Amino acid sequence: MALFGRKLLAVGRCAVVLLSAANRARQILPSVVRRNWISVGISGGLCAVPFVQDSVTHETLIRRASSLVTNSANSFLSQTTLALVDSLTQYTKTVHTLISLHKSYVKNINKLTPADENAVWQVIVKKREEIIKYRGDCKEFEKRWINAINLSQLAAEAAFDAGADQASATVHTNLQIAQTHVEHARQRFLEADQKLKDSDAEYSQRPQSTAPAENEEEIPEAYLRED
Repeated sequence: MALFGRKLLAVGRCAVVLLSAANRARQILPSVVRRNWISVGISGGLCAVPFVQDSVTHETLIRRASSLVTNSANSFLSQTTLALVDSLTQYTKTVHTLISLHKSYVKNINKLTPADENAVWQVIVKKREEIIKYRGDCKEFEKRWINAINLSQLAAEAAFDAGADQASATVHTNLQIAQTHVEHARQRFLEADQKLKDSDAEYSQRPQSTAPAENEEEIPEAYLRED
């Protein structure tokens, strides 16, 4: 009985030690969490943002974050600029091709066989469809490009206010480059568009060939005379 009492006492002391350790852990854990993590509410949830070092100031973290924003803005601007310039260029090339092809078609229509005439006309129709497509692409990508311009300007201003002067300067440089590329492509686009309006290449109807059909047989003049 005495032995059983000593074992029970030992178990009790062990339990007390474990409970004390658990209480100390609960007391220490909140302070560690408060020191190393910030809980930010996003869309009703919680996002834990770690601090790597306690010595990092808020100004430094904001400056780093503003640099990340400028990097994203630069990527967005680069992609939208590439898309817009490519669409403007493709439109310009297609317009010149259509004008040249249509001019040659009208000039030589009487020299073409029905099969060749039909093949050329189908190419003209296809180029007209491409022009409509590229014209729509230009409008859509220009909207996105303008959004990228506005976003980049805001990012540059935010980076400058946060002390990230180099990041802000990089954004301004990229803005100038993007605007220059788009301006050159847009100028060629407008010139081609004016030439298209001055021609009948986009809306002209399919003319009828005056060349005799291949399956038509010439009727001798003697059979055409009245008796």
